[in-house]
Amino acid sequence: MARRGSSDGGASPAPKPKKKRWARTRQLKQVYDMTVRVDPPTRWWLLLAFAGPIVLGLLVGLLVGHPIYFTILGLLLGVLAGTFVLGRRAERAAYVNLEGQKGAAGAALSSIRRGWTIEQEPVAAEARTQDMVFRALGRGGIVLVGDGPPPRVRKLLESERRKVARVAPNVPVHLFTVGDGGSEGEVPLRKLASRVQRLKPQLTKQEVAAVQKRLKALGGIRPPVPQGIDPMRARPDRRAMRGR
Repeated sequence: MARRGSSDGGASPAPKPKKKRWARTRQLKQVYDMTVRVDPPTRWWLLLAFAGPIVLGLLVGLLVGHPIYFTILGLLLGVLAGTFVLGRRAERAAYVNLEGQKGAAGAALSSIRRGWTIEQEPVAAEARTQDMVFRALGRGGIVLVGDGPPPRVRKLLESERRKVARVAPNVPVHLFTVGDGGSEGEVPLRKLASRVQRLKPQLTKQEVAAVQKRLKALGGIRPPVPQGIDPMRARPDRRAMRGR
């Protein structure tokens, strides 16, 4: 006599909530370790954010005659405050890790979640210096961000601005460089995303979609041709094509 199958049709059991909680805890610990490694005072700020509400709740509870209730309330507030402080300090530490690395401007732009279309790859680059230009499009217009020393990358930015102006002549173009903010258009890396998001809307959603189609016509960065090879005279290896 055949055995009856299980009531769930033999489906594998759903992941246990304990495993999900352990994964979140492990991820939170990784964030904490990375943040403390870059910003050691974070551990003291977290201690203050967590313990402060608990101590305050206990004192208020003793005054009004409900120490347990207010201590529990302080504990909940301490967890929320600690999570908020860790999130802010972790974001700051992440930008510190990015500073000075190639492509940092693109990574900072990618942190913008809504309202902007961010090109994941640079739209212009200088092979010798490895300077790059990243582009974003939104209702505020077209944003070009130079990734490299500000005095040197401005020429590359201006060249890309002229290219963009040819396909979208009436669209505002904003030029930024990543730096200490000492000159016009120079923005610290950690403030780049917020600076872009604060740009005043000047385009409608329909206009943004039309400009996006025009920008696609510009294409991306063409791979460089190896030195010494004439692309007009290059011929395929027919023996390799025949599998020999």
